[in-house]
Amino acid sequence: MEIFGARIWVTGASTGIGAALATELADRGARVAISARNAEQLAEVAGGRMAVVPLDVTDRAATVAAGERVREALGGLDVAVLNAGTWSSFHVEPWDSQLFADHLQVNVMGAVHTMEAVVPQMLAAGRGRVVGVASVAGYRGLPGSEAYNAGKAALINLLEGLRGSLAPRGVVVQIINPGFVTTRLTDRNTCPMPFKVEADVAARTIADGIARDKAEVVFPVPMMVAMKLARLLPVRAWTRLTAELARRGVHGGQTRRAG
Repeated sequence: MEIFGARIWVTGASTGIGAALATELADRGARVAISARNAEQLAEVAGGRMAVVPLDVTDRAATVAAGERVREALGGLDVAVLNAGTWSSFHVEPWDSQLFADHLQVNVMGAVHTMEAVVPQMLAAGRGRVVGVASVAGYRGLPGSEAYNAGKAALINLLEGLRGSLAPRGVVVQIINPGFVTTRLTDRNTCPMPFKVEADVAARTIADGIARDKAEVVFPVPMMVAMKLARLLPVRAWTRLTAELARRGVHGGQTRRAG
C-alpha cells in the first residue's frame, strides 16, 4: 500500500514502538491519529502534526467513540494499528489470577475493542487495513511470561482467523511480531534480551512491512528464526529447556503498560 497520504490510527502511541511508528508514518507523509491514556505524552509525540485522541482501550464504549473521533479528524480511516499493550513477569507463587485478567483485558480485549471501532466501517466501505501488534512471545510459552505469552498467542490466533474472514470483503489483516525492542516496557527487565533493537529501527521495519503488504512482519531476523524453530521442538525437549530457564531465574521485571 501507499503510506503517503494514508489515514492511519495508532493506539498505544504515547511511548515506545507506538510513538516511534507514528513518527515514522508521519515522516512518510501519512495523516496520523494517535491514542493512549496520557494526553500530555501524546501531544509531545504529535508535535502538532498528528490528531491526538486520548483513550484507554480497555473501555469498550470509549474506544468505539474514539474511532468516530479519529475518522472525523482524519476525514476517514485507511489503517488501524492495534499497538496498545502491557507486560509483567509472572510467578507461580503466589499465584495471581488478576495479573492474567489485566493482561488479557489490555492485550486482547483492547485490540478487540479497537477492531469494533474500525472493522464495521471498513466492511461497509469494502476496504481498509487492520495491523495487529502481537509478539514472538506468542509462538511458544516461556516461564515467567505466562500471562503475557497467553495474551499474545491469543491475539495472533485472533488475527489469523480474522484475516480469512475479512479478506473476501476487501479488508487486509497484517500481524506484527516483534522480538525485544528498547522501550519503557523492557528497560527494567532483568532477563537476557537477545537481538534487542531500538524503537526507531522497529518502526521502520513495521512501516516497511505495512507498505509491502506483508501478512506477517517478524523481527529482528535472528529472533524470528529462533522462535520459529522453537515451535518445531518436541514437547519434552521444550520442557527441559524451559525448566532450566526457570531454575536459572530467567524472566522479566516489573509491570509496564504502553497505551
